[in-house]
Amino acid sequence: MRPRSLALLAGILLTGALAAAPASAADGTGDKGFTITDPRITESSGLAASHLHPGIYWTHNDSDDGPYVYAVDSATGKTVATVTLSGIGRPRDVEAISIGPDNQIYVGDIGDNLDGSWPYVWIYRLPEPKVLRNQTIRATQYVVKYANGARNAESLIVHPETGRVYIIDKKEDGGHLYEGPATLSSSGTNVFRPVAPVDLWATDAAFSPDGKQLAVRGYFGGIYYDWNGGKIKREGRLDVPLQKQGESVSYSADGTRLMYGSEGSESPVQAEDVPGGPAGKAPSADGSSAASGDGGSPAGGKVEAGAIAVGVVVLALFGLRRMRRTPTRRH
Repeated sequence: MRPRSLALLAGILLTGALAAAPASAADGTGDKGFTITDPRITESSGLAASHLHPGIYWTHNDSDDGPYVYAVDSATGKTVATVTLSGIGRPRDVEAISIGPDNQIYVGDIGDNLDGSWPYVWIYRLPEPKVLRNQTIRATQYVVKYANGARNAESLIVHPETGRVYIIDKKEDGGHLYEGPATLSSSGTNVFRPVAPVDLWATDAAFSPDGKQLAVRGYFGGIYYDWNGGKIKREGRLDVPLQKQGESVSYSADGTRLMYGSEGSESPVQAEDVPGGPAGKAPSADGSSAASGDGGSPAGGKVEAGAIAVGVVVLALFGLRRMRRTPTRRH
Protein backbone atom coordinates (compact mmCIF):
# COMPACT_ATOMS: atom_id res chain seq x y z
CA MET A 1 0.00 0.00 0.00
CA ARG A 2 1.01 3.63 -0.32
CA PRO A 3 1.74 5.07 3.15
CA ARG A 4 -1.53 6.19 4.74
CA SER A 5 -1.77 9.44 6.59
CA LEU A 6 -2.29 7.71 9.91
CA ALA A 7 0.63 5.37 9.39
CA LEU A 8 2.88 8.25 8.40
CA LEU A 9 1.91 10.29 11.45
CA ALA A 10 2.46 7.30 13.68
CA GLY A 11 5.77 6.60 11.96
CA ILE A 12 7.00 10.10 12.72
CA LEU A 13 5.92 9.78 16.33
CA LEU A 14 7.50 6.36 16.62
CA THR A 15 10.91 7.45 15.34
CA GLY A 16 12.03 8.78 18.69
CA ALA A 17 10.66 5.80 20.55
CA LEU A 18 12.39 3.39 18.20
CA ALA A 19 15.70 5.08 18.82
CA ALA A 20 15.26 4.65 22.56
CA ALA A 21 13.71 1.19 22.55
CA PRO A 22 15.81 -1.71 23.80
CA ALA A 23 17.23 -4.13 21.27
CA SER A 24 15.22 -7.29 20.78
CA ALA A 25 16.56 -10.47 22.26
CA ALA A 26 16.31 -11.83 18.73
CA ASP A 27 18.78 -9.32 17.19
CA GLY A 28 21.34 -10.89 14.88
CA THR A 29 21.30 -12.56 11.50
CA GLY A 30 19.24 -15.19 9.76
CA ASP A 31 16.08 -16.10 11.63
CA LYS A 32 17.27 -13.77 14.34
CA GLY A 33 16.52 -10.74 12.17
CA PHE A 34 18.10 -8.86 9.27
CA THR A 35 17.92 -5.67 7.22
CA ILE A 36 16.85 -5.58 3.56
CA THR A 37 19.67 -3.69 1.84
CA ASP A 38 18.48 -3.71 -1.78
CA PRO A 39 17.85 -0.04 -2.76
CA ARG A 40 15.08 -1.20 -5.12
CA ILE A 41 13.04 -2.57 -2.21
CA THR A 42 11.58 0.51 -0.55
CA GLU A 43 8.02 -0.68 0.10
CA SER A 44 8.38 -4.27 1.26
CA SER A 45 4.77 -5.25 1.89
CA GLY A 46 4.89 -9.03 2.11
CA LEU A 47 7.26 -11.68 3.42
CA ALA A 48 7.44 -15.46 3.04
CA ALA A 49 10.10 -17.93 4.12
CA SER A 50 11.40 -20.04 1.25
CA HIS A 51 10.53 -23.74 1.24
CA LEU A 52 13.49 -24.71 -0.93
CA HIS A 53 16.30 -22.41 0.15
CA PRO A 54 17.13 -22.19 3.87
CA GLY A 55 17.49 -18.65 5.14
CA ILE A 56 15.87 -17.07 2.08
CA TYR A 57 12.83 -14.82 2.34
CA TRP A 58 10.69 -13.70 -0.59
CA THR A 59 9.39 -10.14 -0.65
CA HIS A 60 8.05 -7.51 -3.07
CA ASN A 61 7.25 -3.83 -3.35
CA ASP A 62 3.62 -2.88 -3.15
CA SER A 63 3.09 -0.64 -6.19
CA ASP A 64 4.78 1.20 -9.07
CA ASP A 65 7.45 -1.48 -9.25
CA GLY A 66 6.41 -4.05 -11.82
CA PRO A 67 5.88 -7.83 -11.77
CA TYR A 68 8.83 -8.68 -9.53
CA VAL A 69 9.52 -10.72 -6.43
CA TYR A 70 12.85 -10.70 -4.67
CA ALA A 71 14.74 -13.46 -2.85
CA VAL A 72 16.58 -11.94 0.11
CA ASP A 73 19.33 -13.80 1.98
CA SER A 74 18.62 -13.34 5.68
CA ALA A 75 22.29 -13.90 6.53
CA THR A 76 23.34 -10.77 4.64
CA GLY A 77 20.15 -8.85 3.81
CA LYS A 78 21.15 -8.87 0.15
CA THR A 79 18.94 -9.81 -2.80
CA VAL A 80 20.23 -13.01 -4.38
CA ALA A 81 17.59 -13.37 -7.10
CA THR A 82 14.98 -11.23 -8.82
CA VAL A 83 12.11 -13.10 -10.43
CA THR A 84 10.03 -11.41 -13.11
CA LEU A 85 6.49 -12.74 -13.50
CA SER A 86 5.30 -13.18 -17.07
CA GLY A 87 1.86 -14.10 -18.40
CA ILE A 88 0.03 -11.60 -16.19
CA GLY A 89 -1.28 -8.07 -16.58
CA ARG A 90 0.25 -5.00 -14.99
CA PRO A 91 0.23 -5.37 -11.18
CA ARG A 92 -1.82 -2.70 -9.46
CA ASP A 93 -1.24 -2.88 -5.69
CA VAL A 94 0.65 -5.99 -4.59
CA GLU A 95 0.30 -6.45 -0.84
CA ALA A 96 1.06 -10.03 0.17
CA ILE A 97 3.00 -13.18 -0.61
CA SER A 98 2.55 -16.72 0.66
CA ILE A 99 3.92 -20.16 -0.19
CA GLY A 100 1.56 -23.11 -0.39
CA PRO A 101 1.92 -26.85 -1.02
CA ASP A 102 4.23 -28.09 -3.78
CA ASN A 103 6.42 -24.99 -3.33
CA GLN A 104 3.96 -22.73 -5.11
CA ILE A 105 4.34 -18.99 -4.50
CA TYR A 106 1.12 -16.95 -4.35
CA VAL A 107 1.30 -13.17 -4.80
CA GLY A 108 -1.68 -11.09 -3.73
CA ASP A 109 -2.43 -8.06 -5.92
CA ILE A 110 -5.26 -7.30 -3.52
CA GLY A 111 -4.75 -3.73 -2.32
CA ASP A 112 -7.44 -1.11 -2.89
CA ASN A 113 -6.47 2.27 -1.48
CA LEU A 114 -9.93 3.59 -2.36
CA ASP A 115 -11.37 0.88 -0.09
CA GLY A 116 -13.82 -0.75 -2.43
CA SER A 117 -13.36 0.84 -5.83
CA TRP A 118 -11.89 -2.06 -7.77
CA PRO A 119 -14.55 -4.53 -8.95
CA TYR A 120 -11.96 -7.30 -8.82
CA VAL A 121 -8.40 -8.01 -7.66
CA TRP A 122 -5.85 -10.62 -8.67
CA ILE A 123 -3.76 -13.45 -7.31
CA TYR A 124 -0.68 -14.71 -9.16
CA ARG A 125 0.79 -18.18 -8.69
CA LEU A 126 4.23 -19.38 -9.76
CA PRO A 127 6.55 -22.21 -8.77
CA GLU A 128 9.35 -21.34 -6.40
CA PRO A 129 12.53 -21.58 -8.49
CA LYS A 130 14.91 -24.40 -7.64
CA VAL A 131 17.89 -22.26 -8.57
CA LEU A 132 18.28 -18.75 -7.20
CA ARG A 133 19.22 -16.49 -10.09
CA ASN A 134 17.65 -13.61 -11.95
CA GLN A 135 15.02 -15.14 -14.21
CA THR A 136 11.55 -14.85 -15.70
CA ILE A 137 8.87 -17.35 -14.67
CA ARG A 138 5.43 -17.68 -16.18
CA ALA A 139 2.70 -17.19 -13.59
CA THR A 140 -0.98 -18.13 -13.48
CA GLN A 141 -3.36 -15.22 -12.90
CA TYR A 142 -6.61 -15.57 -10.96
CA VAL A 143 -9.45 -13.02 -10.88
CA VAL A 144 -10.91 -12.53 -7.40
CA LYS A 145 -14.15 -10.93 -6.20
CA TYR A 146 -15.70 -10.81 -2.75
CA ALA A 147 -19.17 -12.15 -2.07
CA ASN A 148 -20.19 -9.00 -0.20
CA GLY A 149 -18.59 -6.33 -2.36
CA ALA A 150 -15.20 -4.84 -3.10
CA ARG A 151 -12.83 -4.01 -0.27
CA ASN A 152 -9.24 -3.26 0.62
CA ALA A 153 -6.99 -6.11 1.78
CA GLU A 154 -3.32 -6.66 2.54
CA SER A 155 -3.26 -10.22 3.88
CA LEU A 156 -3.22 -13.33 1.69
CA ILE A 157 -2.49 -16.76 3.15
CA VAL A 158 -2.35 -20.26 1.69
CA HIS A 159 -2.93 -23.22 3.97
CA PRO A 160 0.21 -25.38 3.88
CA GLU A 161 -1.74 -28.66 3.83
CA THR A 162 -4.93 -28.02 1.89
CA GLY A 163 -3.62 -25.34 -0.45
CA ARG A 164 -6.79 -23.32 0.05
CA VAL A 165 -6.32 -19.56 -0.32
CA TYR A 166 -7.64 -17.02 2.18
CA ILE A 167 -7.70 -13.22 2.34
CA ILE A 168 -8.22 -10.95 5.34
CA ASP A 169 -9.67 -7.53 4.56
CA LYS A 170 -8.32 -4.41 6.19
CA LYS A 171 -10.79 -2.55 8.39
CA GLU A 172 -9.91 -0.19 11.23
CA ASP A 173 -12.57 -1.73 13.47
CA GLY A 174 -11.67 -5.31 12.47
CA GLY A 175 -12.19 -7.31 9.32
CA HIS A 176 -13.01 -10.82 8.21
CA LEU A 177 -11.27 -13.94 7.04
CA TYR A 178 -12.40 -14.68 3.48
CA GLU A 179 -12.23 -18.20 2.09
CA GLY A 180 -11.58 -18.86 -1.58
CA PRO A 181 -12.84 -21.81 -3.62
CA ALA A 182 -11.31 -25.20 -2.88
CA THR A 183 -9.48 -24.89 -6.20
CA LEU A 184 -8.83 -21.57 -7.88
CA SER A 185 -9.93 -21.19 -11.49
CA SER A 186 -7.76 -19.36 -14.00
CA SER A 187 -10.63 -19.11 -16.50
CA GLY A 188 -13.45 -17.75 -14.34
CA THR A 189 -14.01 -15.46 -11.37
CA ASN A 190 -13.07 -16.76 -7.93
CA VAL A 191 -15.53 -15.60 -5.26
CA PHE A 192 -14.15 -15.27 -1.74
CA ARG A 193 -16.69 -15.49 1.09
CA PRO A 194 -16.41 -14.25 4.71
CA VAL A 195 -16.13 -17.14 7.17
CA ALA A 196 -14.92 -15.58 10.45
CA PRO A 197 -14.31 -12.16 12.05
CA VAL A 198 -10.75 -11.00 12.67
CA ASP A 199 -10.24 -8.61 15.59
CA LEU A 200 -7.56 -6.47 13.98
CA TRP A 201 -6.81 -3.78 11.43
CA ALA A 202 -4.75 -6.34 9.53
CA THR A 203 -1.72 -5.49 7.41
CA ASP A 204 -0.53 -9.09 6.93
CA ALA A 205 -0.99 -12.65 8.15
CA ALA A 206 0.78 -16.01 8.00
CA PHE A 207 0.17 -19.68 8.66
CA SER A 208 2.55 -21.69 10.79
CA PRO A 209 4.35 -24.39 8.77
CA ASP A 210 2.09 -27.09 10.22
CA GLY A 211 -1.05 -25.06 9.42
CA LYS A 212 -2.29 -25.14 13.02
CA GLN A 213 -1.72 -21.50 13.91
CA LEU A 214 -2.64 -18.26 12.17
CA ALA A 215 -0.75 -15.06 13.01
CA VAL A 216 -2.30 -11.72 12.05
CA ARG A 217 -0.46 -8.43 12.46
CA GLY A 218 -1.42 -4.78 12.31
CA TYR A 219 0.62 -1.60 12.53
CA PHE A 220 0.89 -1.70 16.31
CA GLY A 221 -0.21 -5.12 17.48
CA GLY A 222 -1.03 -8.66 16.55
CA ILE A 223 -3.21 -11.65 17.39
CA TYR A 224 -2.66 -15.37 16.95
CA TYR A 225 -5.44 -17.87 16.38
CA ASP A 226 -5.84 -21.61 16.59
CA TRP A 227 -6.72 -22.50 13.00
CA ASN A 228 -9.25 -25.09 14.16
CA GLY A 229 -10.13 -26.29 10.66
CA GLY A 230 -10.91 -22.76 9.53
CA LYS A 231 -13.17 -21.99 12.49
CA ILE A 232 -10.51 -19.77 13.99
CA LYS A 233 -10.24 -19.47 17.75
CA ARG A 234 -8.44 -16.51 19.26
CA GLU A 235 -5.57 -17.59 21.50
CA GLY A 236 -3.70 -14.42 22.46
CA ARG A 237 -1.72 -11.38 21.46
CA LEU A 238 1.58 -11.33 19.59
CA ASP A 239 4.76 -9.53 20.65
CA VAL A 240 4.87 -7.30 17.57
CA PRO A 241 7.96 -5.04 17.57
CA LEU A 242 7.65 -1.30 17.19
CA GLN A 243 8.16 -0.46 13.51
CA LYS A 244 7.63 2.72 11.51
CA GLN A 245 5.13 1.08 9.16
CA GLY A 246 4.67 -2.61 9.98
CA GLU A 247 3.50 -4.31 6.80
CA SER A 248 4.51 -7.97 6.78
CA VAL A 249 4.85 -11.14 8.81
CA SER A 250 6.09 -14.67 8.12
CA TYR A 251 6.88 -17.72 10.18
CA SER A 252 10.45 -18.87 9.85
CA ALA A 253 10.81 -22.09 7.87
CA ASP A 254 11.23 -24.13 11.06
CA GLY A 255 8.20 -22.50 12.67
CA THR A 256 10.05 -21.22 15.75
CA ARG A 257 10.07 -17.52 14.94
CA LEU A 258 7.74 -14.88 13.59
CA MET A 259 9.52 -12.45 11.26
CA TYR A 260 8.08 -8.94 11.14
CA GLY A 261 8.87 -6.58 8.25
CA SER A 262 8.37 -2.89 7.63
CA GLU A 263 8.27 -0.58 4.63
CA GLY A 264 11.04 1.90 3.86
CA SER A 265 14.60 1.91 2.59
CA GLU A 266 16.97 -0.32 4.56
CA SER A 267 13.90 -1.78 6.24
CA PRO A 268 14.40 -4.15 9.16
CA VAL A 269 12.95 -7.62 9.52
CA GLN A 270 12.70 -8.36 13.22
CA ALA A 271 12.29 -11.75 14.85
CA GLU A 272 10.19 -12.78 17.83
CA ASP A 273 9.67 -16.22 19.32
CA VAL A 274 6.46 -17.95 18.27
CA PRO A 275 3.99 -17.92 21.18
CA GLY A 276 4.03 -21.27 22.91
CA GLY A 277 6.58 -22.56 20.40
CA PRO A 278 9.70 -24.63 21.05
CA ALA A 279 11.95 -21.58 20.77
CA GLY A 280 10.59 -19.81 23.82
CA LYS A 281 7.88 -18.01 25.65
CA ALA A 282 4.24 -17.12 25.07
CA PRO A 283 3.27 -13.46 25.43
CA SER A 284 1.85 -12.29 28.72
CA ALA A 285 -1.90 -12.15 29.07
CA ASP A 286 -2.05 -8.43 28.35
CA GLY A 287 0.04 -8.95 25.34
CA SER A 288 1.66 -7.13 22.51
CA SER A 289 4.48 -4.61 22.26
CA ALA A 290 2.28 -1.58 21.63
CA ALA A 291 -1.17 -0.12 22.17
CA SER A 292 -3.51 0.82 19.37
CA GLY A 293 -7.02 0.72 18.05
CA ASP A 294 -6.18 -2.38 16.03
CA GLY A 295 -6.04 -4.71 18.98
CA GLY A 296 -2.75 -3.80 20.68
CA SER A 297 -2.66 -3.18 24.41
CA PRO A 298 0.05 -2.04 26.83
CA ALA A 299 2.72 -4.70 27.01
CA GLY A 300 4.85 -3.76 29.93
CA GLY A 301 8.43 -4.98 30.17
CA LYS A 302 9.62 -4.88 26.58
CA VAL A 303 8.33 -1.38 25.79
CA GLU A 304 9.90 1.82 27.08
CA ALA A 305 7.65 4.39 28.72
CA GLY A 306 8.16 6.68 25.74
CA ALA A 307 6.83 4.02 23.40
CA ILE A 308 3.75 3.58 25.56
CA ALA A 309 3.19 7.33 25.36
CA VAL A 310 3.39 7.05 21.59
CA GLY A 311 0.71 4.38 21.74
CA VAL A 312 -1.54 6.78 23.63
CA VAL A 313 -0.99 9.43 20.96
CA VAL A 314 -1.83 6.90 18.26
CA LEU A 315 -5.03 6.03 20.10
CA ALA A 316 -5.95 9.70 20.04
CA LEU A 317 -5.33 9.82 16.32
CA PHE A 318 -7.96 7.16 15.80
CA GLY A 319 -10.51 9.58 17.18
CA LEU A 320 -9.66 12.26 14.63
CA ARG A 321 -11.07 12.52 11.16
CA ARG A 322 -8.90 10.26 9.05
CA MET A 323 -7.06 11.97 6.23
CA ARG A 324 -7.25 9.72 3.18
CA ARG A 325 -4.81 10.01 0.37
CA THR A 326 -6.42 9.35 -3.01
CA PRO A 327 -4.09 7.31 -5.25
CA THR A 328 -3.90 7.41 -8.98
CA ARG A 329 -6.03 4.70 -10.55
CA ARG A 330 -4.09 2.16 -12.53
CA HIS A 331 -5.59 -0.36 -14.92
